[in-house]
Amino acid sequence: MAEPVIEPVDALRRIAFVLERARAGTYRVKAFRQAVSTVVATPREELRQRAEAGTLAELPGIGKSTEAVIRQALAGERPEYLATVEAKYPDKMVDGGEEVRAALRGDCHSHSDWSDGGSPIPEMVATAMELGHKYLVLTDHSPRLRVANGLSAARLAEQLQLVDRINTHLADSFTLLKGIEVDILDDGGLDQTEEMLDQLDLRVASVHSKLAMASAPMTRRMIAAVQNPRTNVLGHCTGRLTGGSRGTRGQSCFDAKAVFEACADSDVAVEINSRPERCDPPDDLLVLARDAGCLFSIDSDAHAPGQLDLLQFGCARAQEFDIPIERIVNTWERDRLVEWAARR
Repeated sequence: MAEPVIEPVDALRRIAFVLERARAGTYRVKAFRQAVSTVVATPREELRQRAEAGTLAELPGIGKSTEAVIRQALAGERPEYLATVEAKYPDKMVDGGEEVRAALRGDCHSHSDWSDGGSPIPEMVATAMELGHKYLVLTDHSPRLRVANGLSAARLAEQLQLVDRINTHLADSFTLLKGIEVDILDDGGLDQTEEMLDQLDLRVASVHSKLAMASAPMTRRMIAAVQNPRTNVLGHCTGRLTGGSRGTRGQSCFDAKAVFEACADSDVAVEINSRPERCDPPDDLLVLARDAGCLFSIDSDAHAPGQLDLLQFGCARAQEFDIPIERIVNTWERDRLVEWAARR
């Protein structure tokens, strides 16, 4: 059977998605994302004429690889580059977790180019919809994290207006929920005004600074954040990195039993961060949180559209360690999730 015809834009987007999911170099992905913008802005007939004349590369953002993809797609062929990356990086990345993945309705932790993500919000939404999500929580960083272009209260307010416009366009087919990944400050406070936090649907609280703090003050810091009535999810609790482009980083030291008991008492979910370089919480702490009766949120922590599919890794771990599906908050319907997040 012949391969189905694929449009140039779809081929370029698919390549970018697969490379992002594989956490390939940003420069490689950017080339294909830029080519998408050029193809969308160029009349179809001009693309055909340039393909025949060999002048596609004269268009902005079109290089040797993207030119070949566009030309082959226009000719009704499946681009060789697409076939190569799909063979190298298959859709199924990890064994197990299928039952949990099928139960997920959305993702509670994602970033856009408003902070340190690589793509505009509409592209994140489009990809989430293609993956079968019913909702996505947009959680760009808070102001203190300047290295990640964290959002001031004014920029966050502007973003919330954009989210409203996107949801008006989507109607009820999908919901982009208003959120934040808010820094946990040294004293356990949250790095955003209460007024702005109260306008959000869901708040992920994470430690990003002084990760090597001594155990006792780190424990007090985390418990204070968990007990804050605006906190819904405790993000990547140990802060560790096990590899990847940023290298490795040891996990923070804290009294995990006390922190997870505070999460259970405060009805705060512990994030199962699906990024392979985080794999956070580690296995022993995941068991401890499960046995403490905690809720969980299996999140991608996506910084690019393709990374939304990293949920596979978190789902496999949840299934391996017998995390009850009913205790995973992003298996819940949107309204139940939003009501839970607002209950405090």
